[in-house]
Amino acid sequence: MAKAKKLTYTLAALAVVAAIGVTGRMWMVMDSARSHVADDKVRLADFHSNDADAIKRGEYVMRLADCAACHNPDFSGGYKIDTPFGALQTSNISPDPETGIGNMTERDFFNAVRQGRGQHGFLYPAMPYTAYTQMSDADMHDLWAYFSTQKPVKKAVDENAGMNFPYNIRLAMAGWNLLFFDNKAFEPQSEQNDVWNRGKYIVDGPAHCSVCHTARNALGGEISSHYLQGGKLGTWYAPDISPNPHAGIGQWSDEQITDYLKTGSNGESVAAGPMAEAVEHSTQYFNDQDLKAIATYLRSLPASATAKPVAFVMDKARHDQAALRYEVDCSACHGLSGEGITGMVPAFAGNTAMQNDPTNMIHALLQGARAPYTEGRPTSAGMPAFSWKLNDQEMADVLNYVRNSWGNKAAEVKASDVTMLRKATEAGDKLKAPAIK
Repeated sequence: MAKAKKLTYTLAALAVVAAIGVTGRMWMVMDSARSHVADDKVRLADFHSNDADAIKRGEYVMRLADCAACHNPDFSGGYKIDTPFGALQTSNISPDPETGIGNMTERDFFNAVRQGRGQHGFLYPAMPYTAYTQMSDADMHDLWAYFSTQKPVKKAVDENAGMNFPYNIRLAMAGWNLLFFDNKAFEPQSEQNDVWNRGKYIVDGPAHCSVCHTARNALGGEISSHYLQGGKLGTWYAPDISPNPHAGIGQWSDEQITDYLKTGSNGESVAAGPMAEAVEHSTQYFNDQDLKAIATYLRSLPASATAKPVAFVMDKARHDQAALRYEVDCSACHGLSGEGITGMVPAFAGNTAMQNDPTNMIHALLQGARAPYTEGRPTSAGMPAFSWKLNDQEMADVLNYVRNSWGNKAAEVKASDVTMLRKATEAGDKLKAPAIK
């Protein structure tokens, strides 16, 4: 039923595109006068900025926008992004003229980054142009200057080879843009101070936080009423970052917010999965003023309406078995009382982040996890995978134990939840002991 519904929506979007495409109106809707501030004559492959200050600022903009996490540190692309509609591979954005963006002019670059119009047609919104559209002309000029200094990498990438039909038809994105893309620049709010406006600019623009942390509808459009209140991110979950005290960051101090973004850990939570990549490639490079601005803005948001979790009471025999398993397999790092290791291993006791959606905890048990490498915490701890050792029910039991111990209260994790994610992540099954002869 869900697949049929998605197909119906997509075909409807294609019909809209067909009607608009005849008149060429879509290109008018997508075009923006802002793109005309960019040069439209010189290709990136033929341009090398000699403005050292602009290049330095452009590198900082690249960090704000997290380009390296998705496109690789050399910008050669090929990073896989799983979506509900198939798998995408990120494009080569190095200055190579054959396989990268070397043939783009600055105006082409502006249109790709801020309007989702690439060399091969419309881009998919996994490339967060829906947020980048708010980036200023000054930041875009500096980013262009920075990319002009990068080494060309010859690497061909078939970006949408893994997308399922009809989602592999790029023209469908024209209809999607008509429905969900608001092609507007960032506008500061006069009633707010400069710190707040800077925080909103970073969060909504280059850092594109809502792209991951906001739930989406069946067509992949962000649900504005759920802004920054958590959303699925492939096989991971981007948590609620509203001021909700039990589901979001309402109990974090400003220092904990900035420390988490700067180092990947704040004494309670340790970044893992896609967030670890974001910290490692992006947020650890943010200056202190911008980190403070982000914390200021996030604190000003309305808290999500997510209710406080209700504790799940385990069967005693299962509880005792899970407690023993925790002591044997988990306590060496996470502590006998769930205290963790400050700066390296997350504490379980009183950790609100682990009492809500269990996706990331299941993911870590199945495939392991790694904390980000940052200048502030160069020893990035690793979590081993337990898919070979624990079956689905055993994993669910351990999670139910830690999520309902040491003052924690959380809903039940079911074996079927683990089964579903084990299949989605292609994690191996528990090894079977050889038969005794």
